[in-house]
Amino acid sequence: MSIPSIDQLQELAAPPATVSYWPQTWAWALLALLLLLAAATWALWRYRRWRRDRYRREALALLDELGAAAKDPSNRVTALRQLPALIKRVALSMPDGGASAPLGGADWQAFLQQRSTLALPADLDRHLAVLAYAPDASIQGMSEQDAQALLAACRQWVEVHHVAA
Repeated sequence: MSIPSIDQLQELAAPPATVSYWPQTWAWALLALLLLLAAATWALWRYRRWRRDRYRREALALLDELGAAAKDPSNRVTALRQLPALIKRVALSMPDGGASAPLGGADWQAFLQQRSTLALPADLDRHLAVLAYAPDASIQGMSEQDAQALLAACRQWVEVHHVAA
């Protein structure tokens, strides 16, 4: 038996060629391009929708502030007085909202209900008119439960109203 020497070593075979991640046929490249195009289209659609609904996000944030302020008896009248103007501003911010500017009473209620996917209280227009035009004493006399129900109905409309694009 002989002692191994360095001369007896043999060179190892080269490893197999690495697998390319590049598509092997044009159909895979086309599929990747279509997927990329679909993802870009979806991202653009979401971005436009996000930008279009900016007024809605701002209105919901303001409704949160009004709801918190309405719980404080010293700020209650001021907070509730802002509610009708906020709803009118939201309606005017919609693409077809210009038609809502002169509306009041039953026509205003019909406008709000037509754009809502959920049923609104039948007397929402009357409550908003009271908040806009009634003396402070009548607003101060509104119960906490009625005020919170009115804020909830307005929040619901802002969240779910349909925007024609």
